[in-house]
Amino acid sequence: MSFARAPFTALACPLDGAPLQHGGACWRCEAGHSFDIASQGYINLLPVQHKRSKDPGDSKEMVAARRRFLEAGHYRPIADAVAAALIELGAAHTDELACLDAGCGEGYYLRCVAESVGEAHNLSLVGLDISKWAVLAAARRDPHTCWIVGSNARLPILPGTLDAVLCLFGFPVHAEFARVLRPGGILLQLDTGPSHLLALREIIYRSIKPERMLDDAPPAGFELIEQRRLAFDFELEGAALIADLLTMTPHLYRTSPAGRERAAALTRLALGAEVRLRAYRRLASA
Repeated sequence: MSFARAPFTALACPLDGAPLQHGGACWRCEAGHSFDIASQGYINLLPVQHKRSKDPGDSKEMVAARRRFLEAGHYRPIADAVAAALIELGAAHTDELACLDAGCGEGYYLRCVAESVGEAHNLSLVGLDISKWAVLAAARRDPHTCWIVGSNARLPILPGTLDAVLCLFGFPVHAEFARVLRPGGILLQLDTGPSHLLALREIIYRSIKPERMLDDAPPAGFELIEQRRLAFDFELEGAALIADLLTMTPHLYRTSPAGRERAAALTRLALGAEVRLRAYRRLASA
């Protein structure tokens, strides 16, 4: 089964939760709250009172580093695994597929999904991130997806309107995911495994902290239907690409200046990726 692109329109006002209607260069609710569409095509639905800082989320530098790293193809096996799971679990029994990437970054994974699913009919994609720099970069690359500056804590999406939610290396808010998914909808959640980027961590840290154990209990409102482990090796050539990897991860801010110096001295690095992809189904009783 393959799909063509269709606009996503089930947006909710971030101030009162009412449906937003598209008109001209803005989206507006019945109460008169209005949100302009940026010249690049994205919508900012993160009111200032919902921000914890002036410029939340990934910085412009982090977004640019992630874009360069991902476009080099090193995480393509992860993108392919997500797309395959979405097609198998989310698209197998429907003629339409509305999918949110909650924490979309610069849009790499949604672009890979669109490429993998194909071009026939009724694929509706929406990407949301709290970083305006990430959403700006995503909108510039893909005008066919609905790109939103917003928060997982208060998704500006109408209840029960999504067939699938992706949360990849992100911050899941399961109550919100359950609210916006239709009964039977799929949540694909991707988390790192214990050996993920271990060679880099051994260089930048004096000691490696044990990885936190992932809770195997399904979140409220969901049932676990499948989990897959993906592990693969890759190699980075050149100090610039190694610096991009470090810059795009939280490790840049967690390591010491000495650790960053050790990473900056590298010109080649052999690494392993390890992730766990869990698929949940939204229960009808949620």
